[in-house]
Amino acid sequence: MADGAFAQALELINPHLYSVEERIRAQAKQFDPAVEGYVSYVCEKGGKRLRPVLALLAGGATGKITASHVDLAVIVELIHIATLVHDDIMDGAELRRDQPTANAKWGNAISVLLGDCLFAHALKLATGFSNTEICRRIADAAAEVCSGEIIQTQRRYDLKLSTADYYRIIEMKTAALFSTACELGAFISEANPAVIGALKNFGAKVGTAYQIYDDCLDLAGTEEEAGKTLGTDLRKGKFTLPVLLMLQNRQGGDLSGLRDLLLREDHVDEEALSEMLKQAGALQAAAQIARRMIGEGRESLVLVPENRYVSGLRAIADHLIGRIDRLA
Repeated sequence: MADGAFAQALELINPHLYSVEERIRAQAKQFDPAVEGYVSYVCEKGGKRLRPVLALLAGGATGKITASHVDLAVIVELIHIATLVHDDIMDGAELRRDQPTANAKWGNAISVLLGDCLFAHALKLATGFSNTEICRRIADAAAEVCSGEIIQTQRRYDLKLSTADYYRIIEMKTAALFSTACELGAFISEANPAVIGALKNFGAKVGTAYQIYDDCLDLAGTEEEAGKTLGTDLRKGKFTLPVLLMLQNRQGGDLSGLRDLLLREDHVDEEALSEMLKQAGALQAAAQIARRMIGEGRESLVLVPENRYVSGLRAIADHLIGRIDRLA
């Protein structure tokens, strides 16, 4: 996809996105001065802000973008930042967005509590909506994200993990926030239920595809392009889609050798595994599944009356396909 269309999609919501950025940075001031510096550090590192982008575009696709849409965008991003802080602790990651992670900087104890603070603060902000259903949906999404992380951690080094189990985990830990951003963006605009459902489905499909892309990046990307520590999934026994697809296609001694390689907790031979993934075509197969999911998400947008914000949502989906193509 032309990156120009992606840039145009962001241009549509640029003033609102700027407000979101300002609001996120301002949140640190809401904490005790002794805590403010930690919050400021993890909130100011920027990032793609994909979830706020989707919340704002979904709002524009179904009406006028309001202050409530900006509030929603801030809240979903704060929940996302909280999950990243906790993820980095569990993965032992030292780099995020080209900077030391909170745990690399201050250790695990402070980082766990910092993530907790951000979750609590996001949910406190959500109580500002007059419609309690919005607050409930945000709380549900936050609980789903955390539950997905627990299940993934529970299933580490589990060679019986199926692709169905994997999809369920990533639908919870990643797609839930994408889906909620799109759904509530339309709900705040008081769109009809069919349109809200279509946007919710779009967010779920794009969020699932995004996690598959991120999992492929962890196996085949470079830290320079990703700006974060890679290879953590294998080192921590998280078997993602390319690995599961490769396991499905191995037999006999070949399968037993691969299993031995995957179960080494001390040192994973990443080069050997990377070569096996390439030879098996597992990355390409995973990328194809992600592309198909994005296609299904795009199809659900036919239920949303056409305007430039709907085109913007399609541009986001196409931009993700471009990134997947470059990787695989």
